[in-house]
Amino acid sequence: MSGPIQHGGGLAAASALYGGRIEDWLDLSTGINPYPPDLPEIPMRAWHRLPDQEREMASRQAAQRFYRAGHRLPLPVPGTQSVIQLLPRLVPSGARVAVMSPTYGEYARAFTLAGLTVDAVSDLNLVSTAHGLVVVVNPNNPDGRLHTPSELRALAADLANRGGVLVVDEAFGDMQPEQSLAGDDSANLIVFRSFGKFFGLAGIRLGFVVASDEVAAQFSEWLGPWAVSGPALVLAEHLMSSDTSFVAQQIRQRGVALQEVLSEAGLAVRGGTDLFQLVEDASAGELHRHLCSRQILTRKFDYRSDWLRFGLAPDEAGYARLREALETFRSSSA
Repeated sequence: MSGPIQHGGGLAAASALYGGRIEDWLDLSTGINPYPPDLPEIPMRAWHRLPDQEREMASRQAAQRFYRAGHRLPLPVPGTQSVIQLLPRLVPSGARVAVMSPTYGEYARAFTLAGLTVDAVSDLNLVSTAHGLVVVVNPNNPDGRLHTPSELRALAADLANRGGVLVVDEAFGDMQPEQSLAGDDSANLIVFRSFGKFFGLAGIRLGFVVASDEVAAQFSEWLGPWAVSGPALVLAEHLMSSDTSFVAQQIRQRGVALQEVLSEAGLAVRGGTDLFQLVEDASAGELHRHLCSRQILTRKFDYRSDWLRFGLAPDEAGYARLREALETFRSSSA
């Protein structure tokens, strides 16, 4: 677990291996909205000066409303990855960590590098009294598995009885706000939210931590001052205060189009979310290479050679391109 983990979005590596200009590739390897909303004009002050408390507070209040976080003020962080690295500090001494698996690999890696024992569990019932911190990605990446709020609240209450912590990663939760625990006030519950996936702006590296005031303050201290850039805070305040129904509508439409293309190709969808679909196929490796030969990148998995994850294409031309590539693969395999 100590080596680097393969993630989606590696267009440079794919281009070097299979050829073609990076800009000619169709990247379906990520779970990011491929059609970002129009961006506001960012005032020069945001570029010129370090972000002050007023700007950070404005973004926190916008996130509080957007995530329906109740009285909690979400803490802006430079991407969820930055706080995953800090989670080992919250594990009670001598306790083990449980990670609902398979899932985003950086969680297990961060705990393992910190010298902690990590158990990959496939069911919440497998969490035991030995576990002092539990991670649940909800909905899960890459299969879209979803745990109900009542299930997770019960787990948080059980962990609280022994001083444990529940971390719920809702990176792909924007399209299902009714399933979110962001508004829950359990003292031992920490919710991670991603800004870049729903808005299609992963490059600004922005996420939010929804937690008690004490825990949020601890994360803020660990990250240090000015952890998030002024321009990122401006974008967050503006977009999270805007009407995002059009963004959600575009994601749904592109999600339906993706499902139709995969169904037409006879591929078995194992699960997914509005932002991606997971295919299970014995020929997944060959299909991945076939698509790469046509400059279409999908997400493969080192722990499941029969899985491929497909993200959303930006337009109908992208889906037509994918449809044609899948048709040629099936005809050549017949």
